[in-house]
Amino acid sequence: DHLAGSLNRAGYTVYADDHRGHGVTGVNQIANGQTKKMGNLGTGGIKAAFEQVHDLTKLIKSENPGKKLVLFGHSYGSFISQKLINQYSTEYDAAILSGSSLLVPGVLGAGGFNKKWDKEPNATGYEWLSRDKKVGEAFAADPLTFLADAAKVMGVPNAIQLFFTPNRKIRKDLPLLIQAGSDDPIGAERGNQMLANTYRNKSGLENVTAIIYHDGRHEMYNEINKQEVIHDLLTFIGENVA
Repeated sequence: DHLAGSLNRAGYTVYADDHRGHGVTGVNQIANGQTKKMGNLGTGGIKAAFEQVHDLTKLIKSENPGKKLVLFGHSYGSFISQKLINQYSTEYDAAILSGSSLLVPGVLGAGGFNKKWDKEPNATGYEWLSRDKKVGEAFAADPLTFLADAAKVMGVPNAIQLFFTPNRKIRKDLPLLIQAGSDDPIGAERGNQMLANTYRNKSGLENVTAIIYHDGRHEMYNEINKQEVIHDLLTFIGENVA
């Protein structure tokens, strides 16, 4: 909410969705007998999950004709955003990826996210999210959150489809911002710099900015330096989306 509020105060309208299997949408899918547990994607699997987010793009454009549109994706949402950028880059005026990675085996974190902090006194299992302990506490207390292996909740065929890389069809003048913490077990500095370089060198993007925050963890917008991160976001949008 604080991120959306910062964007609203800067004059931007914010749309957000529950991805399939997540949040209230996930709860409703279970209640309706469409899935068995949180994280399950239901009929159509990962392809339907991608396309439903693209449906949101079409809805936003229909409700805001003539307005510029910035795509923002965090974590799993950033993986969906990478797919949308591959297929529909002309529909966005800029894109932002947070808590992301180059989506290839051996680079993308694949579990054991809290391993680095598990031996700390009073470790909760949520230290990987943020250096702010309240963030982990809020995650643990939220009935709509869950921790699970992607292959187990999505199914192996769907999880495999999360492995892909930026292609050469992306429009070259798409402004792209990548923000990540150096201690984020999803991609860390290596995975995000590799992602940025792939967009530059393979896709040929002319305007790629990668900001790696020293000692930051997965949820940079909930980190102890979140105001710096939000400032960098607003600066990028202001400079690239006139």
